Amino acid sequence: MAQEVRHNQEDSRYEILVDGTVAGFCEYCEDEGAGRRDFNHTVVHDGFQGQGLSKPLIKAALDDTREAGLGVVPTCSAVDGFIKKNPEYQDLVA
Repeated sequence: MAQEVRHNQEDSRYEILVDGTVAGFCEYCEDEGAGRRDFNHTVVHDGFQGQGLSKPLIKAALDDTREAGLGVVPTCSAVDGFIKKNPEYQDLVA
């Protein structure tokens, strides 16, 4: 099972692909003036749930956001929970 996370800037979301199929996504709204992304919705599609895909998806999204020099507003409960369980990401919270 090959996994890949890609940034789909056109749709303002990060997508996780399993064997080339989009298995889920983490959407955001970018507030360019404030320099932050509001992660507001995370989905793992039926048929892919229970495979532990949300963690690598959210991790990649946050790592890329950090690299871009942006902060995070964790409106999505999955993103908020990930940040609370992984204190190394708490400095991103705007």
